[in-house]
Amino acid sequence: MSLRFEKGAVVVGVPAGAHLKAAFMDVSKKAGPGTLKMGKLPPTTDQDELGDGIWHGQVKVPVSGEGLSGTVTLQVTYQPCTEGEGGVCYPPTTRPLDVKASDIPGVPSGAAPAEKPAVSPVEKERDVPKVEAASSAAPSSPVAQTVTSAPAPRAGLMLSLLLVFLAGMGASLTPCVFPMIPITMAIIGAKGGGKAKGFVLSTMLVLGMAVTYTSLGVIAAKSGAVFGAAAQKPAFLIPMALLFVAFSLSLFGAFEIALPPSLAMKLQGDGSRKGLGGAFLMGLVLGPLSAPCVGPVIGAVLVGIAQQGDVLFGAIQLFVFALGMGVLFLLVGTFSAALPKSGEWLTRFKRIMGLVILSFAVWSIRLIVPEWALLGMMGVVQLVGAAVFGVFEKAEDFLAQIRKGFAVLLLVLSILHWIRANEVAFGIQILPRGGAAAAAKEEHGGWMEQDLEGALTKAKAEHKVVLVDIYAEWCAQCKELDEKTWPEAGVKGWIGQNAVAIRIDTDAKRKDLAAKLQIRSYPTVILLDAEGKELRRILGFQKPESMKAWLEGK
Repeated sequence: MSLRFEKGAVVVGVPAGAHLKAAFMDVSKKAGPGTLKMGKLPPTTDQDELGDGIWHGQVKVPVSGEGLSGTVTLQVTYQPCTEGEGGVCYPPTTRPLDVKASDIPGVPSGAAPAEKPAVSPVEKERDVPKVEAASSAAPSSPVAQTVTSAPAPRAGLMLSLLLVFLAGMGASLTPCVFPMIPITMAIIGAKGGGKAKGFVLSTMLVLGMAVTYTSLGVIAAKSGAVFGAAAQKPAFLIPMALLFVAFSLSLFGAFEIALPPSLAMKLQGDGSRKGLGGAFLMGLVLGPLSAPCVGPVIGAVLVGIAQQGDVLFGAIQLFVFALGMGVLFLLVGTFSAALPKSGEWLTRFKRIMGLVILSFAVWSIRLIVPEWALLGMMGVVQLVGAAVFGVFEKAEDFLAQIRKGFAVLLLVLSILHWIRANEVAFGIQILPRGGAAAAAKEEHGGWMEQDLEGALTKAKAEHKVVLVDIYAEWCAQCKELDEKTWPEAGVKGWIGQNAVAIRIDTDAKRKDLAAKLQIRSYPTVILLDAEGKELRRILGFQKPESMKAWLEGK
């Protein structure tokens, strides 16, 4: 591992055959006067087995400061993992890095970085012991490729903008906006004056809406930029998920996110708003006036923008949102088009949007909650979806029957997820297993969990050894071991005949055993005799044939 400060950025490097996980990257100031802010992390270069973003080679984390003096001690947190057979993930590590205050750029984003590195680049060796696993040795020379902090072409840019555009169109179909479109166009004089005039006035109204929403996007991005890596941590993700839940409840009709009536009346005015200026002004105030329905939708978009912290992209997203919301205004104003009558379909559409936002809430915290909690929340979302699509309503025509059939399917899935949540939470089996589900269940069938003392007692009574699988929930190689190695017939057969197998999470559940068992990386597999004496250990992911050979002592 290498760690240094260079031209306004902390540079963390890993050798070939290893990577850094983005979720744990953080830079903060240890103590002393002034403030330090971590800039936007560069795009990740790949994903691990869990789908988390990772960097290979080097990553540059830009920082800026204000009111700093003398020598500043930075606290750099990162998590390295090695790859391939024998690959391990080390626990998140925090190391100090001393930097001259004069080498740290000022807070303004335009500040020029220092031309020379602070204190001749500080090269430090990783303070974690090297891996000595039975695996192919990875080259130790550093990777030449460097990930810079300059923005790379944004993957999925068009898809992101398309989704935001569709969200804007969806917002215009909510009960607070849709019925008001013809009335609004009449107020600004866009109906009955010819297509050219109607198009110009409608365009001015949409541009007014765009100014309002684009401003919100810029504000959200600027405020979100200060979060940095904190936006990937539970302290940020959980409140964000709760905010999504509040937005969804608002769309379900539990309460309204609306302006005070007095302010709404002042914004609406008491007369017509004809002419270009009037149309533009009407567009400016239309956003706040439609807050009861549009507020939750725009709020969900703004939270996403705040997480990204990209001012330009945030402005573009909200501008595109306004364009999507303005499509029906343009059609009605230009062609005097008649819209379908509002009714129950609008209310149902509003609830479907609430269901989508509720799903986002669960998705945003899927990696930080226990499995049983995630399963339970999925069940709740599916139950709400069943109600939204009318599982408890009569279905008279053919389309209504199809909709209700989908609702019944969601209800069944909800029940199954709740049952599975109870099975995971209480370690019981309610439903029979079969096929792929049986294979998944048998991954650790017969394995004990966390109770090393109980495993030693059982091994002594059965005259067996103890096989200890040390894991962590964030460890991708641990998941790989679970999916590819432990279920293999030869490995399972040896364990069944010779060992009492136990899984222990020394990162979260049995921290007291981390020092006793000398755990420095994950996964670590240890073979103990019945007295608790270590026979041998192996680190990292191992293929089934390698693991079986190790178990047999070959």
